[in-house]
Amino acid sequence: IDEMTVDELFQYLRENKEELITGLREGSYKPLPVKRVEIPKPDGGTRKLGIPTVIDRMVQQAVAQVLTPIFEEIFSENSFGFRPNRGAQGAIDRVISYYNQGYKRVVDLDLKAYFDNVNHDLMMKYLQQYIDDEWTLKLIRKFLTSGVLDNGLFIRSEKGTPQGGPLSPLLANIYLNELDKELTKRGHRFVRYADDCNIYVKSQRAGERVMRSITRFLEKQLKVKVNTDKTQVGSPLKLKFLGFSLGVNSKGAYARPSEESRKRVRQVLKMITKRNRGISLNDMFKEIYQKMRGWLQYYSIGKMTTFIRYLDQWLRSRIRQYIWKQWKKTKTRIVNLKKLGLSQQGAYTFAMTRKGYWRAAHSK
Repeated sequence: IDEMTVDELFQYLRENKEELITGLREGSYKPLPVKRVEIPKPDGGTRKLGIPTVIDRMVQQAVAQVLTPIFEEIFSENSFGFRPNRGAQGAIDRVISYYNQGYKRVVDLDLKAYFDNVNHDLMMKYLQQYIDDEWTLKLIRKFLTSGVLDNGLFIRSEKGTPQGGPLSPLLANIYLNELDKELTKRGHRFVRYADDCNIYVKSQRAGERVMRSITRFLEKQLKVKVNTDKTQVGSPLKLKFLGFSLGVNSKGAYARPSEESRKRVRQVLKMITKRNRGISLNDMFKEIYQKMRGWLQYYSIGKMTTFIRYLDQWLRSRIRQYIWKQWKKTKTRIVNLKKLGLSQQGAYTFAMTRKGYWRAAHSK
């Protein structure tokens, strides 16, 4: 909100370092409100982010770097989100091992706007269990209550820890560590990635019982809302978790990209290769490469050879269609087809085709 960029931070620190440190030490430092930004969610809604100023981000990062090693000693082995050397692939490996041990039903918990509903007093209480430094606790409380600037309007922060700052993921994990402790105490098999939590049980009946009791715990003890429309008990073969679902063969369970993830990547590629975009092929290939490199790395532990072969064939057809549309004039088509090895007669015949672009992209 102060319009300072990351590149300007170093110069600011050269001129104001002592003043900033004094403000922090004496407690007069006051974080500015975060900037409200909404980004689209894959399911059609929007996710609210709160972007702190560059200076506040730097201070938050410093706090996170000091607190992370302390809480890494405390966090559950079944928590994988926003933690060093842990990630979605480790979470999915754990899910596979539970399924192979016979835990073939899952309680899929969905928390309603979790980051916006974190109770500040409870958060401070959970922090105080492990930190007795009053200065640090006061600083964290200041970040929690710094407020939001939404289209120029200031909104006070009564609850929540806005997504967008370096400290938020750590605070979210500290808060939900209380859920991890409860699940561990009850002897449940579970995997949690930030606010996505799956509990694995052996029967539908057990799953429904666990869902009821954990929903009560979350709403009464942690004061967070459970989305009853989306929270369900089902089979890991059908439900998705972190973009994966499970398949089973003679060797046991394996991960695969969920149906929704496959549809989504196809939709993105369809937009990139839209035939009326009017960008160069090189630019298009760069966009495809950027998208697919990230997608393939994320889903690399999944079984997807058949899908990738199909996607490759379909994508090549989309690109051929785009090229054919670029060769709009008959003369251009004849010249380019001859370059590709066709005779004058063959090039003329194909250039004069009355087939649509998509049909032409599949012709010999």
